[in-house]
Amino acid sequence: MPVAIITGASKGLGRALARALAARGWDLVLDARTAEALKETAAAVASYGTRVEALTGDVTDPVHRAELVAAAGRLGGCDLLVNNASALGAEPLVRLERLPLDGLRRALEVNVVAALGLVQEALPLLRGARAGAVITVSSDAAAEAYGTWGGYGASKAALDQLAAVLGVEEPGIAVWAVDPGDMATDLYAAAVPDDGDPRPDPAGVAPAFVRLLDERPASGRYGASVLLGVRR
Repeated sequence: MPVAIITGASKGLGRALARALAARGWDLVLDARTAEALKETAAAVASYGTRVEALTGDVTDPVHRAELVAAAGRLGGCDLLVNNASALGAEPLVRLERLPLDGLRRALEVNVVAALGLVQEALPLLRGARAGAVITVSSDAAAEAYGTWGGYGASKAALDQLAAVLGVEEPGIAVWAVDPGDMATDLYAAAVPDDGDPRPDPAGVAPAFVRLLDERPASGRYGASVLLGVRR
């Protein structure tokens, strides 16, 4: 069975994607910082009959990243790495004039440095896979200028660039940056707590990622709404 590593998998998009892949027979290595939430997700995913390794930790820790890749190796390899774990830089989001520099450093460390570190750790397994792939979760804030989204958007723009270059340097691996669009997640609620407008459930966005795996388009940046054929 194919094996995927998914970071930030205890809630939101990470959990939805884990369930979507488990339903298709994927074995999974799941990561999150909150042990209890990760335990609940692992149990839900394992109900599909798939093998699940759930490791609590912080992706900025190189030891934890090595443990994630080692767990994938024990399951048979790594066919897919999903860099989904994200940090906002400030909760709620603030204008750049008030953005704590430590918060910006945290966003860059989680969203960019740790993501690249995990890619580096997993590359030997990805190269050895029949159809290795990397998915980095992007944001429209990486390409558009939205007030208060500057720090987070800058980190996602940097991640997009890393993914683009990785796709050039590793032609044998599919590398996709995916903008999932706004979703009803804890991350969005923390970013903009006063926004009460309804948002799509992550479970409705996960099929866009599955479509990438089915169709395997060229490495590049994709929008979930386009992949799902949804007009906005």
